Amino acid sequence: MSERAPTRLSHYDAAGQAAMVDVSGKEATRRTATATAFVELSAAVLAALPANPKGNPLEAARFAGIQAAKRTSDLIPMCHPLALTHVDVQAEIAEDGVRITATAATVGATGVEMEALTAAAVAALTVYDMTKALDKAIVIRRIQLEHKSGGKSGDFARAGDGD
Repeated sequence: MSERAPTRLSHYDAAGQAAMVDVSGKEATRRTATATAFVELSAAVLAALPANPKGNPLEAARFAGIQAAKRTSDLIPMCHPLALTHVDVQAEIAEDGVRITATAATVGATGVEMEALTAAAVAALTVYDMTKALDKAIVIRRIQLEHKSGGKSGDFARAGDGD
């Protein structure tokens, strides 16, 4: 967890009700965020990826992640709709699975962490969807923010996890 804890959760009003944060007084700055996810696959599923009858799961995952980043405010109730200036999603075969890396950027009054996390999560779910016929024991793990820049809270970079 973060070493610098906030003094209070921002998405609650004075009465304790969930509320969208008013960002109208915040300065528009360049903001970026990168998130990752890992889809744990068996050796048999990894070997079958090139011959998947549904198409290339890695490309489908990339496209789904990009689309998800653009729709984050439709999925997460208190997220602001953002004019994203860039979204990049990469899905690559790694030992024991597929590693997803999603980056989002904007110039605005609020950050893009949720857009990057949503992109990584939906890309991982798409890999699952494209391969579930071969194995129902697929595991999606470690959906996490890796780094972010910009905004009032400053920059964040995840310390090494010892993977």
